[in-house]
Amino acid sequence: MADSFVLNTGARIPSLGLGTAKTEPGTVGEAVYAAVKIGLALKKLFEESVVKREDLFISSKLWSGNHAPEDVPEGIDTTLEDLQLDYLDLFLIHAPVRTEKGAVRTAENYIPLDVPATWGAMEKLYDSGKARAIGVSNFSCKRMEDLLAIARVTPAVNQVESHPGWQQTKLRALCQSKGVHISAYSPLGRPGSPAFKGPSFLSNPIVVSAAEKLQKTPAQVALRWGLQMGQSVVPKSTNETRIKENFDIFDWSIPEDLMLKFSEIPQIKTLRAEFVVHPQGLYKTVEDFWDGEI
Repeated sequence: MADSFVLNTGARIPSLGLGTAKTEPGTVGEAVYAAVKIGLALKKLFEESVVKREDLFISSKLWSGNHAPEDVPEGIDTTLEDLQLDYLDLFLIHAPVRTEKGAVRTAENYIPLDVPATWGAMEKLYDSGKARAIGVSNFSCKRMEDLLAIARVTPAVNQVESHPGWQQTKLRALCQSKGVHISAYSPLGRPGSPAFKGPSFLSNPIVVSAAEKLQKTPAQVALRWGLQMGQSVVPKSTNETRIKENFDIFDWSIPEDLMLKFSEIPQIKTLRAEFVVHPQGLYKTVEDFWDGEI
């Protein structure tokens, strides 16, 4: 299994990343501090030829308050300035939620999307070279179809929750048919999430049995499943041992007969996004937000 996937732009996205969302406050602080140091250090690393810019894949996201076409350039320029870069390898619309610029991101403050206008501004970033690839995150099949119908530049990536317990079969088929790469956040599920009820899919007998047969951990099996399904995976961990384990997924594979068994795992979406729901808001139910695909 290669350590990267080819996007529809011809660029390569790494197969495995590292997520830091929902970590403990102290570790988040360390991550932010490290990110600032990276911004200060990247230029020096390039100048001293420690690493070439083209050997790094750096991505970021457009925040909900920058969806207006005139505000989209500011969204990427802030990141480029912080990191002292000339371009990003990938720039994503963070989620299909929009607020007025500067508004607090709360359910009652969400306003209707104007995807054609926002995407048009994203396409200009791609044309300018500031974003070598553009894409979306948390887009349902319906939202993807609506976007594809008006897009001049096909999104390169749709980053969504995807793992053996929420396999995104319909969305995966649609994206693959259109040349859109699926990148998985929460590829190990979200057992610590307040919205999650019941046991983690990592304790499912199918996953546990596969791990035992392959002499791997359930987490490694889940990540490897993602790679074999054709998606990049972005697991979250602040534990050094687990991070090392997460990287041990390239020199082995899950046999086809075991892969087929994964289709029997009960499907439960763990990131339901209740935070977007409000009786007087744009989304009255989570079903509204996910277009019934939940």
